[in-house]
Amino acid sequence: MPVKRLSPVTPSSRFAVLNTYEELTASKPEKSLVISIKSSGGRNATGRMTMRYMDKGHKKAYRIIDFNRDKVNIPATVKTVEYDPNRTAFIALVFYADGEKRYIIAPQGLKVGQTIISGESVPPEIGNTLQIQNIPLGTIIHNIELRPGGGAKLARSAGSYAQLLNRDGKYATLKMPSGETRLVLCTCFATIGTVSNGDHSLVKLGKAGRKRWLGRRPRTRGVAMNPVDHPMGGGEGRASGGHPRSRKGLLAKGLKTRRKKNPTNRFILERRKK
Repeated sequence: MPVKRLSPVTPSSRFAVLNTYEELTASKPEKSLVISIKSSGGRNATGRMTMRYMDKGHKKAYRIIDFNRDKVNIPATVKTVEYDPNRTAFIALVFYADGEKRYIIAPQGLKVGQTIISGESVPPEIGNTLQIQNIPLGTIIHNIELRPGGGAKLARSAGSYAQLLNRDGKYATLKMPSGETRLVLCTCFATIGTVSNGDHSLVKLGKAGRKRWLGRRPRTRGVAMNPVDHPMGGGEGRASGGHPRSRKGLLAKGLKTRRKKNPTNRFILERRKK
């Protein structure tokens, strides 16, 4: 999807780069697939702020997304491609042959009127969901399950995809969006194609107010605080504050936080690139 650079007629539009949303075909969601969602604004049940820099943001409704694609061998027709305020990717409303409606993560290139289907041995075409053991090697996939029947967990955000590299026994080797190479069971389901809205990373909000709409309050740098408030605070003038670290003293910029005895380490063949 292309992006547009606004003319600098105001300070807020001078550096703004926004989506054109040319792929979207509907502006209102399907009422039967929408539930209300309440923003906490970083406050707990007693009203005290427990998470800093969080705001309520603009009011929004949650779209129920089908991450399981468990209606096997039932064709579905794509009716609309819509914006979802709860995720970076676009979503698609599909009508199944038996009359049921569902939202799915829209892959890049999915068109209104196109027919998609899920099953163990369906054709490996864009939007179709099938088991990894039936997907040709080298195929680009997304919405990948970690456990059979557990629903998609990997490669779900805008522009994400993984590549199927190899199959050996009951495991398949996938190269993840981060560069990590890991094993996944061949009986897990995955969807063919790349997640839509790949130009999301090019968007520049242009002003602080647009960030507030998304639910983010201004973030104070640690070096601008006092020593009592942050390990990097204090000093004369613009002192750097030493090695970057969190408010609790946890080192940043390279410290590994993954547990060394994590049981899923055996599925990771190569860690992500730094």
